[in-house]
Amino acid sequence: MDNVIKSGGSRRDLLVGAAAGVAAAALPTAGFAASPMRMKDPEWNRDAFARLQGNLDFGKVKYGWYAGDVCGVRDGEIVRPLMRFEGFSCARLVDNGDGSYQKLLREVVFYKDLATGEILETFLNPYTNEEVRVVPVTNDPFNLVIEKYYPKGPSYGGLRQQEEERRPMLLPWRTTTPDTVVLETDIHLFYPSALQPDKWPRESAGKFVRVSEMFRYVIRREDLENPAMTSIQYSGSWSRITPWLPWMLMGQAPGHVFYIGSMGAYDNLDMLSANVRAYAEKNHPKFLDAPTRWEEPSLSSLEDFARTQKPAPVKK
Repeated sequence: MDNVIKSGGSRRDLLVGAAAGVAAAALPTAGFAASPMRMKDPEWNRDAFARLQGNLDFGKVKYGWYAGDVCGVRDGEIVRPLMRFEGFSCARLVDNGDGSYQKLLREVVFYKDLATGEILETFLNPYTNEEVRVVPVTNDPFNLVIEKYYPKGPSYGGLRQQEEERRPMLLPWRTTTPDTVVLETDIHLFYPSALQPDKWPRESAGKFVRVSEMFRYVIRREDLENPAMTSIQYSGSWSRITPWLPWMLMGQAPGHVFYIGSMGAYDNLDMLSANVRAYAEKNHPKFLDAPTRWEEPSLSSLEDFARTQKPAPVKK
């Protein structure tokens, strides 16, 4: 669609592409040892990104983790922390046999009390003074194909449609110290909402959704240089700008939500808070493992909300 705007890109564990026109970072010069990294080779970039997102020892599971604050943003007032969040993903790579890999992923995000860290099932919305039911993020699945070209942006169940040029994958790697490589990937989207105001008057922020996500990966250089490592761990940050969460029942009130947090990827789930792991084991056990086969459609949290929830009664 002409009114869909995208620049750059990665969703949580989703790469859509670096900002148009950004060249891959140059190889290190003075003060750095010679490197086998081929930053201007699309196939090297494909495999490097696959090792960040999954494990090229096909079948093994790679675990993502993210945690931080959810803030409310309104004109004329300070940014307001509302709650904490913590979530994780499980991803498995499958070799397509044609130089591309399927990434099979599911993820879950829980919301937590700012003061106690307890997982929220209800939330007193400070903007409306209304107790609302909390709906966690349960994306199952969110799959993509990793190849030597930038993946196409997510279609969100057909809501987002846009012809995209096939560009070779050349990621904007940056060597910041002799031991550290940083990768920055962003996505900016504007597309028709799955929650249209006429059907979802209290949940919908409008006819269109504007979402941005910003990822910052911090990677050990020696891991990236080592082709024998089939999976690369990293740490970094993740932030997201999005409309009011639909379960907050803010409708089209001015303002939006801002997520800011840390992220990482590991070969186990040891990073999870004890209460998050226990809650997932009890209420969402499927999310403790990755999918084993490709399924459609891949939906974001808004599309999943529209599929699994019902509109709240209009207040009189």
